[in-house]
Amino acid sequence: MSLHRRLILATLLLAGLSAGHACAAEKPLWELGVGMSALSFPDYRGSDESSLYAVPFPYLVYRGTFLKADRNGIRGTFFDSDRIELNLSVGASLPVNSDDNRARQGMPDLQPTLEIGPSLDLNLWRTPDRRTKLDLRLPVRTAVTVQDGMHDIGWVFSPRLNLDIIDVAGLAGWNLGLLAGPMVGSERNHEYFYSVAPQYATADRPAFDAKGGYAGSQFLMSVSKRYPKYWLGAFARWDSLKGAAFADSPLVRREDYFAAGVGIAWILGESSTRVEAFE
Repeated sequence: MSLHRRLILATLLLAGLSAGHACAAEKPLWELGVGMSALSFPDYRGSDESSLYAVPFPYLVYRGTFLKADRNGIRGTFFDSDRIELNLSVGASLPVNSDDNRARQGMPDLQPTLEIGPSLDLNLWRTPDRRTKLDLRLPVRTAVTVQDGMHDIGWVFSPRLNLDIIDVAGLAGWNLGLLAGPMVGSERNHEYFYSVAPQYATADRPAFDAKGGYAGSQFLMSVSKRYPKYWLGAFARWDSLKGAAFADSPLVRREDYFAAGVGIAWILGESSTRVEAFE
């Protein structure tokens, strides 16, 4: 498996596990480990073909005063408020060999892409002990291909509501995250994945010019638990492309689908310095 694909798969796993927190406690300033995951993803959003992947991933947690890094992303303290955060948001898509995908046969391959940009996260409600909280996340990301040079392929905006529940159903240490919201993409982004140029049109695949706009909705559930020496996590994501600006593209073979992943990470080291953390 190429380095590009391993990085993209690790990004997809961490993005899928980006919900869920724990209550305030004394925790190490940093933790470092390594993990292994199994992921099931479609070739691209709307594809009727999917694959199962096994990929290693890093486990890194840093709980600094002004900078934090964990499964919720990389974020800094830019506001004098514990209800507003400016975070780094990431996303990715897998490469597709068009010869191996029925809908895209004869078309150029899809390169692996990386999405990165800021996310303004607002806490809308939480219980006094912070074991349950509801956030509004507003990520805006630029998308680029990351193989054979970086090429801009537009932007995506995906506002979503995120509900985190600690010790869900009375199970100590188990964290549940629920996330849902629409997606919007630029014309350039949709063209990259869903347009069919006239020279690639066939009797079963007419030419199609994708437009920007609504790109469907995502619904995600994740669970995780931190043990003394290892961490467990899993997620399931349902995508709906009904009503999307590109829904009529002949490359859209399914308007809804599931993706899922599980992971385990072993903690190899941690800081002797302890800090109070909500996560």
